[in-house]
This record gives sequence, structure tokens and C-alpha cells, in this order.
Amino acid sequence: MLEFNSKAISEHSEVPLADDGQFERLVDAWTQRSQASNAPGEQPSSCYVASVGAERDPQVRAAQLTEIVALVQHQGGQVVGQEICHLAEPNPRTLLGTGTARALADRARAAGATMLVLDAELSASQARNLEDAAGIAICDREAIILNVFLRHARTRRAKIQVEIAQLEYLRPRIRGVGLDMDQQTGGNKNARGPGETASELMARKLDGRLAELRKGLHKLKTSGDIQRQQRASCQRIVLVGYTNAGKTSLMNALTSAELSARDMPFETLDTTSRCLTRHGGDIVLSDTVGFIRRLPERLLASFESTLSEIGEASLLVIVVDASDHERELQLGTTLQLVERMGAQSIPRFYVFNKLDRLDSFPNSDELARWSGGQPWAVLSTRDADAVSKLEAALIQAVRREEHELTAVVPYAAAPVLKLIYGQCRVMASEATETGLQLRIRGPEAIMARVRKELGKVKQ
Repeated sequence: MLEFNSKAISEHSEVPLADDGQFERLVDAWTQRSQASNAPGEQPSSCYVASVGAERDPQVRAAQLTEIVALVQHQGGQVVGQEICHLAEPNPRTLLGTGTARALADRARAAGATMLVLDAELSASQARNLEDAAGIAICDREAIILNVFLRHARTRRAKIQVEIAQLEYLRPRIRGVGLDMDQQTGGNKNARGPGETASELMARKLDGRLAELRKGLHKLKTSGDIQRQQRASCQRIVLVGYTNAGKTSLMNALTSAELSARDMPFETLDTTSRCLTRHGGDIVLSDTVGFIRRLPERLLASFESTLSEIGEASLLVIVVDASDHERELQLGTTLQLVERMGAQSIPRFYVFNKLDRLDSFPNSDELARWSGGQPWAVLSTRDADAVSKLEAALIQAVRREEHELTAVVPYAAAPVLKLIYGQCRVMASEATETGLQLRIRGPEAIMARVRKELGKVKQ
């Protein structure tokens, strides 16, 4: 643990954080110059990973450890040791308790680790107390996930969302800088008053940056709202699922898109939409950010505008990695977050992906239980015939939610005809003396607009 003395603000090159972070790294996060937790040319941190919790199910505990180890590796850390640490009752001051923390730190140092990673969310005070007790740098689950998100943020919206979450995480962890630093005041030359400490100045700078970022995110949200209004006439199918379940690969297969679909957590952070139907564009398919166990509240709040796409869907496609031994647990996490988004009443279609990696095929009873009786399919995105059948099934599932309308449209009502032919499916058309008699199908929102425009024409 580093010790710092009071210096002039201009001389401070480091701000001590609970995760032993460097001031330069903080600035890099602000300006988005850094896309990784380690600076270029810097050796990766040697991490000892401990899954901490009260869970007693050995399968769940093993899955939690495997997941946090994978996250540490993806964010650039080198895992030199790992263990499961059962915690019957959390210590409010240090989470683990002083004795347990020291013993864990001793094992970490013996393994050659310079950082102890805990699969738990620590408050700023818990992290400080734990670091003081253990005598080794501490990193919690939230910091690891934030680093992974930072590596994968490519668009302006994603970068702003991740930076907001990261700075909110860092804000209470600035500590111990310039506590004895005073500032001169006017008047008597011997009169001195307490000035702002370096940590207070840095906190104020953070607050200013956060306000600037939130303002920028609000502007992007307004722009996104306009785009969503333009797509309001379309039926919306939204892909949701655990991170790395293969949502983007499925998106590419269904729409011939060429989105990045590397095999790693949180490869997709932005919602991307493509037309699913080849003609008319009346059905739009959207890919969303992946879920994970205990997704930090900060990230949920920052990605609120991105995740709002889920609640506006006509159909949710729940994508599950069928080859993962933890698929049932991952599906449960996904469904919990879907309910949290207020989308529990939206129709669902389950896709059990990565059939080509399956050791044994799940039986129909298992799949029916997992999907709760909703329609489902098992496939590999490399199987073009299976993807084609899935596309037809999804279109059919969405069509069930459409409404039908039969009306006579006067020949002179060009705007209404443009609306109908542009946003609806014309099932039948017949010319009459007064106009075109049409039988059309489409979303209820469009049917309401057609009725409204027809009412104006008749008036």
C-alpha cells in the first residue's frame, strides 16, 4: 500500500484509491484514451481471485469462481491463484474479518500476486479497511466488470455510459491526499485558513466531469428517442440473454449484418437494430447488452436508455448458450433482469444456441420446463437451414400480435395511402367507385394512425 505526503496540487501525480489506482489511469478513463486496465507496455497485474459468499451449493460456487476468473482475464489481469471462500456472515467493516483477510492475503502473496480480487461488491470504506488489514491491493467485482466494459466501449454512447459508471465508482474512493495542506487568505500575512485538500479538489473535478457527461448522455438519449419514434410503426424483436450467449452471432445470421461477435464477455454494449423482413422493413431486430449475475447497479442506471429497448419490444427472444453447463442458472439471471426491466408481460421466444458445441442434447421436457411452455428452438447459427426456419418462426410469432383493418380509402387521400403502403401489409386490394377497398394488417399503433387519418378525410 502506497503512502502519500502533502504536495502542491501541480506536483500530485497519484491519487490513492481503494484499488491502488494511478492518477494517470483516472485521467485516461476520463478522456477515453485508454481502452484497457493496463497501460501500453505495462505488465498485467498478477491477481489472486477469491469467490466470496454464503452460497453453499458447490455447483453454483464453482460457476461463480469460473466466471470471475474469466472476467479478470478478459480485463487484462494474470490469474496466479484462485479459491472459494465461504462467508457465513459478512463483517460490516471489512466484509471478511481481519484474520480471514490476512490469511487470504498471505496465500495471495505466496502465489506471487500483487492484487487480491474478490467476487463481491465492496463499499469504499470496506475496501479501505480491507486493504489496510490485508496489506495488499484490493479489487472488487464491480471494478473488474467496469474494466471489461471499458475495453469494449466503442461508440460515443457506450463510452459515456461506462465512464459515468466508472467515475461514480471512483468518486467515494478518493482519499488521503493533502490532508495537512492549507491555503493562504487575505488580510494579515499571518492569517491562514484551511484550504481545500487535493482530494477535495479532485472530487470537485470529478463532479464537474460527471455533470458534463450526463448532459452529453441526455442529448444522445434525445436523439435515440427520435430514432425510436421513427421505428414506432415497426414490430420490434429484441434479443436478450446472458453475456456471450451468442446474441450477436444470431443477429448476424438472421439479418446478414457484420457486427463484431468475438467470443468474450460484453462484446456488445450498444443496442444495434436491423430490418428482419426483406421488404417493407416492418419488423426490426435489435441486439442488446448481455446480462451477468449481480450486474452492478451503477451499470444498470448508466445503461438505462440502452436497456429501455427491452420494454418496448413486441417479442423478446431469450438467447441461451445451450453448451454451457450453467445454462439454467444463466437463464434464471436473464429472466430476473427481464422482469426488473418491466418486460415480464411481453411475449417470448426461447433460442437455445450453440448446438454444434453440445455434448448431449437436452430432452424436450427440459427445454419445455426452461421455456415455461413458450415456443423454443435449438440451433447453431452456422446452420443456415435452421436459421431460416427460426426467422420464419419469429416473423409468424410477431404477426400474431398484428391487428387487421378493412377500409375504403378515397383515391385523393394520397397521405393515407402512403402511410398504409409504407407501414402496413396490404392483404387484399379492390378498386371501387369511391376509392380503394383495402384489407391491411399491422401493429395497433399504425392501425390507430390509419383510423385517425381516415377520420380526417371523411370530415
